[in-house]
Amino acid sequence: MGSDAQRPPQQPRSPLSGRTPDSPRAGDRERAAELLAEERRSIDNIDAALVHLLAERFRHTQRVGRLKAAHDLPPADPEREAQQIARLHALAQESGLDPVFAERFMRFIVTEVIRHHERLRGDGPARPADDGPDRT
Repeated sequence: MGSDAQRPPQQPRSPLSGRTPDSPRAGDRERAAELLAEERRSIDNIDAALVHLLAERFRHTQRVGRLKAAHDLPPADPEREAQQIARLHALAQESGLDPVFAERFMRFIVTEVIRHHERLRGDGPARPADDGPDRT
């Protein structure tokens, strides 16, 4: 391969622990574990908030679906969907969120909403029993 001059110098190892001077110490690991637990608590709180926000959103889309069905309006509104995708794409960019991810997420939600609206009109297939409760 190459000569020893091309390899980076190895860190000396402690004869007792076998660690290099750059290895994490026990105190560093404990602090990292505390920080990790703190971040995970925050993530759990955000996940709970997302579930509550989605539930609220779907309560509104249920009302929209009933209105559309009662007035014989189509379940899908491609123009509105395109506007929403563009708006959320811009919001994602402003927020530092991957716009492609945001668009996929929104399309998933819109697909579920349209499926529910189709069922309300009698256009869509019945929901499979193992699909869980209808929350759209």
